Amino acid sequence: MSQAGGQGTLFVISAPSGAGKTSLVAEMLRQDSCLGVSVSHTTRAMRDGEQDGVNYHFVSRDEFEAMIDRGEFLEHANVFGNYYGTSQVWVRETLAKGQDVILEIDQQGAAQVRRLLPECVSIFIVPPSAETLRERLVGRGTDAQEVIERRLAEAEAECRHAVEFDYLVVNDVFGVALEDLLAITRSCRLKMSRQQVRYSRLLAGLSGGS
Repeated sequence: MSQAGGQGTLFVISAPSGAGKTSLVAEMLRQDSCLGVSVSHTTRAMRDGEQDGVNYHFVSRDEFEAMIDRGEFLEHANVFGNYYGTSQVWVRETLAKGQDVILEIDQQGAAQVRRLLPECVSIFIVPPSAETLRERLVGRGTDAQEVIERRLAEAEAECRHAVEFDYLVVNDVFGVALEDLLAITRSCRLKMSRQQVRYSRLLAGLSGGS
């Protein structure tokens, strides 16, 4: 559901693997009907249980590269031989309708988006400690030890960029981190630039205007 009046806000959310970003974003979307999520394009094969247009927009490599040439992505990257990217057209059109959008991407993609849309609100999520991050990655039981070590090294590199973001949320207690994230989205909707559009008649009446 879009917010009446004004431009929506783009929330760019990044975190190292194992910080709980995906679970937090899923719960944000469940609790806040005014939030939408950007569905990325990718050239990787569709996995069992995935749906085109829901999990990703699955496209061919040629099609993706043509979209790059046309400047259609806010950000894109080649990850292990597959392209991933965010549609600039969809994001801009959705924001223009007053809909708030979450973009869940890594810190490199976030940097690209901030350059193109500096008005976006960027949030970095971290675990409470390096030890907790290791425990969470090991606890998944899905990755080999060398994969875990690589993810930890990548997490360390990503966390060096945390200070580049507007907000920092520590995911120690899930419910507290969720409330922190929702507080950020709600406070952005209360900014004068949005409220002035939404409540222009109220403000005019209260200030003696017609």
